[in-house]
Amino acid sequence: MVRDGHVLVVDDDLAFAETVADGLVSLGWRATASGSSEAALPLIAEREYDALVTDLRMPQVDGIELLTHAKQVAPERPVIIMTAFSAIDSAVECVRRGAYHYLTKPFKVAELDLFLQRALDERALRKQARELKRALHERYALGAMIGQSIAMRETFELVLRVADSTLPVVILGETGAGKSQLARALHAESERGQAPFVSVNCAALPEPLLESELFGHVRGAFTGANVARAGLFVEAHGGTLFLDEIGDMHPVLQAKLLHAIENRKIRPLGASRERDVDVRIVTATHRDLRKLVAAGTFRGDLLYRLEGVTIEVPPLRQRRDDIPLLAEHFLREAKLRHPKGSVERFSAAASRVLLEYHWPGNVRELEHAIGRAFLLCRGREIEPSDLPSSVIAEPNQSIRDFGETVIPVRELQRRYAAWALERLGGRKMITCERLGIDAKTLAKWLSASEE
Repeated sequence: MVRDGHVLVVDDDLAFAETVADGLVSLGWRATASGSSEAALPLIAEREYDALVTDLRMPQVDGIELLTHAKQVAPERPVIIMTAFSAIDSAVECVRRGAYHYLTKPFKVAELDLFLQRALDERALRKQARELKRALHERYALGAMIGQSIAMRETFELVLRVADSTLPVVILGETGAGKSQLARALHAESERGQAPFVSVNCAALPEPLLESELFGHVRGAFTGANVARAGLFVEAHGGTLFLDEIGDMHPVLQAKLLHAIENRKIRPLGASRERDVDVRIVTATHRDLRKLVAAGTFRGDLLYRLEGVTIEVPPLRQRRDDIPLLAEHFLREAKLRHPKGSVERFSAAASRVLLEYHWPGNVRELEHAIGRAFLLCRGREIEPSDLPSSVIAEPNQSIRDFGETVIPVRELQRRYAAWALERLGGRKMITCERLGIDAKTLAKWLSASEE
């Protein structure tokens, strides 16, 4: 059996070093023997060797010095110490300094073979774990989010400013605007980024099931509870719990959530004791929570607890500079999913339609539209006819497009405020300054059609 690794064996008794190296070669390793620790120093620096096996007591340069040098050059490279029985205390000290293991002479080469395999397997697992963490960070961190518009750059800047805080965060935005992605980015950029990110949609589950999902239950807590469940708070311990569509949570559960946030403790259904939890709460909603509080369907004290920091994801129509970037990104993803597809680009006419459409479904609607067009297109360019009919049919609405209909002044205000906000890249403060109104008035104008 061929082993995957090159081992350097160092001992001031060259005959012994060669015997060990020959034994490793017979077991499938590549091995090189050195009878001089001084001569071994430049070999270690070359990083050619996957593992170092060295005697502890040698003249000039001893095993501890070789260990120290090897760890400086390649910290992940395993080092195994060979020692006489009388020097075990020194060998243990080497392990404290980073040696993987020590073997007392005389030993069987098969024993050394076993420890070398374990050491290199563990190194490979650590490397895989680092690469996985790096890949997850690249996928979910802010760098993976697409947006170069002024509105999105301001949003990203706010995320970076609050990422390492322990304050809870509320993410506001329309359906499909990218609230979930922003929550993941916030987690990935935080000090909790290596800990779990656990997400649940509060609108997707009925109250009894959501309670069990969040807080867990003991066996026999209710009919069908055949096994105990830890719950999402426990699963997210040390990390982030993302509660999507928090505005749809039942009032009874809101009270239990408030207790968990205030006391950092939860009690599973049917349990007699509470347990400590350490989670950062991030919530998202497309609804106006303050209106829900006024209507009596959302607890004001819970809102105050959740509103440590509020981040608003601008709708796609307020960041039209991002539409071409997003469209190209979704086209590349479609090519990866369907490598046999012939589509390479968007036609000029299709690009113009994408820019002019209002996108009420935001980024999610754009993604679905591009995916559909990729499958339906028979040529190399996506044309307007390949896009959904709703995208093609909607005219570019502006403040002047009233037709023959007389509209109420409130609707005129709403349209004009929305148009101004869009033209100014979704920047509300600047929009207020240019319109000569305050933030409260702008919010009132924008929501005029809902009143």
